[in-house]
Amino acid sequence: MASRAKATIFDIAREAGVSKSTVSLVLQGSGLIRPETAVKVRKAIEDVGYVYNRGAANLRKAHSNVIGMVINDLTNPFFAELAVGMERVFQSAGIVPFIANTAENPVRQEEVLKSMMEQGVAGLIVSPARGTTPGAFRRLEIAGLPIAFAMRRLPESRIPVIAPDNHRGAYLATSHLVGKGHRRLAFFGGSSDLVVYHERLGGFREACETLGIDVRDALIIEGETNRKGGMACLETSLAMAEPPSAALCFNDAVAFGVMLALRKRGLEPGADFAVVGFDDVVEAEHYMPPLTSVAVDSAGLGERAAHVMIKMIQSRTTRAEDHIGAVNLVVRESCGPDRRTRKRPAATGAAT
Repeated sequence: MASRAKATIFDIAREAGVSKSTVSLVLQGSGLIRPETAVKVRKAIEDVGYVYNRGAANLRKAHSNVIGMVINDLTNPFFAELAVGMERVFQSAGIVPFIANTAENPVRQEEVLKSMMEQGVAGLIVSPARGTTPGAFRRLEIAGLPIAFAMRRLPESRIPVIAPDNHRGAYLATSHLVGKGHRRLAFFGGSSDLVVYHERLGGFREACETLGIDVRDALIIEGETNRKGGMACLETSLAMAEPPSAALCFNDAVAFGVMLALRKRGLEPGADFAVVGFDDVVEAEHYMPPLTSVAVDSAGLGERAAHVMIKMIQSRTTRAEDHIGAVNLVVRESCGPDRRTRKRPAATGAAT
């Protein structure tokens, strides 16, 4: 779909029932305008999708060489690797990337998006913050700005998405745990307000059902998507009358937290409790023990997102096909030996 024509000051004036000069004064932040009039004009600005300053003109003329990268959590190594992949492509193409961290805050995200629009970005790649509503990007879409989502999609949104095959990755990981003899499994971390959570949880559930794991033995414990969340999930599970012996974690950060909590209890990841992560960040290979994880090629997905954005800008379109990246399970030591063949001691603690 071709970009929609840019709204003008005349459109705002007509919508608000005021003069063009009044609109200009409001845009300049003048104190000469009555507050009630200013409120009416600002509402009209939102309604018609007007982009203030030089941003819209740059986009229309394709003169801007700046692209915004809005990331939900740069403290997570996965998203840092994703951003590096994007930046690599943009720099090679002579494009200036602006990067911002929203820290999973939708209000901060809105501020960042507005600022980048006013600075004249030619396009945006966004990993939406938790709690983002589908309408949060409506104004940008009306303005005809190319937008692509990385890693996360929003329900009922038509914005193109670059993401891994979350369902298949979780299915592979769960099948691996069942293949090692685990019959009581857990899914740790994440929350139901994330589409990616449902995709990964769906793969976990399908594998359990296909491989004969009773629904009562497939535990689901929501939690923060970081180390703290992983530690809390592990503690919750071990307090159960029949604790699990293995867990698929929402991401590697959660898995690292699980392994930390196991050690605090005197239990050894792999030997006493099997742990699988998701993302396969660089740290996973060098952790102790090395973490089994679903590899999604974070940098590669970032590169693909950047190429998609460049093509959208060059084609002057806001539409693109979704890209679902391949995944594979990288098996390391955090799952331990096969439970069906090893001899276990008489008592190994609460996690056995």
